[in-house]
Amino acid sequence: MPSRWRRTLVRTLPLLALGMGLGSTPAAKALVPFVYVPQRPELEATGLGIAQAAARLLQLGQAEDAARLAALTVQLLPADPRGWVLLAESQLRSDQAEAAGVSLSRARELDPDNAGIWFAQGSLALRDGRPGEGLELLRQGLRRDPRNANAYFDVGNAHILLNQPRQALEAFARAADLRRDFWEAINNKALVLYELDQVDQAITHWRRVLQIQPEAAEPNLALAAALFGRGADGRREALDLASKALASEPNYVLASHQEEQLWGTKLRSTTQRLLELEELRVDVERAEANASL
Repeated sequence: MPSRWRRTLVRTLPLLALGMGLGSTPAAKALVPFVYVPQRPELEATGLGIAQAAARLLQLGQAEDAARLAALTVQLLPADPRGWVLLAESQLRSDQAEAAGVSLSRARELDPDNAGIWFAQGSLALRDGRPGEGLELLRQGLRRDPRNANAYFDVGNAHILLNQPRQALEAFARAADLRRDFWEAINNKALVLYELDQVDQAITHWRRVLQIQPEAAEPNLALAAALFGRGADGRREALDLASKALASEPNYVLASHQEEQLWGTKLRSTTQRLLELEELRVDVERAEANASL
C-alpha cells in the first residue's frame, strides 16, 4: 500500500546516563566517569512499552511509524518473537515486503511452533509470486493449527496459481466449513467452478455470497457476467449487478485487476463482452475515470 506518512518525531528513553564521580579525589587527578547500564527488567519494560506504542500506531494506520518503533523493540528484546512479528506486520503494511520476510524468518527461528508465523510467511510467498513455496509454508502452519480458515483460503489461492483447480475447490470448501460467513472463500470457489464450466454451481455460490455480503463488488460483477453469458434471460439482472459493482469498486472495470483477484480467462472474457454493452457505457466510462490502478 502506498505510504502517506511524511515524517514522525519519536522520543525514546536513553539507555545510558553518564555522570561524574566527585569524591575526595585531588583535583589534579582525572575524573572517573560512572556509566549506568540498565538492568534486564528495565530493558524489558522499555521494550514492551515501545511495542505497545507501535501496536497502537499500527491500529491507527500509521504503519511506517509503527515499523520504526517496532525496530527499536527488537533491538531491546531481540529474543522475543512477538517483537519480530509486530515488526514484520508493520513492514508489510508499509510496503517493505523484503524486510518483512527477514523479520518473519527471525520470528520463526525463535518460535517455530507458532502457526501464525508460518501462515504469514506463506501469504507473503504468494504475494511475491512463489505459490509452491507458499503452499508448503501454509501446510506447515496447518500441521500446528489445523482449523485455521484463513490458511485454507490461502491454500486454495495457491492451488489456483499452480493451476490445480480440484485441490483449490477442496481448500475453499474447508475454509467455508470452518467459517460459515467466509464469503471470500465461497466467492473464490465460484471462480474455480466457472473456469471448470460448472456455471450453474458458480451462480449458486455467488448468490450465496451476496446473501452474506450484498454490497461486495466482486461477486456482483462475477454473477453479472455469469448471468449474461447464459443468454437473454439474465440480461436485465446482469446489467443491474454490473452497474452496482462498478459504482462500488471501479477497479473491477480493468482486466488487470480482475486477474490480480484470480479471475480465470473464461470469466474475464465474458466480463469483457458484458462491459462492452451500450447499456453500460456510462458506468464503464465512469469506472475507468475513477479506477486507481
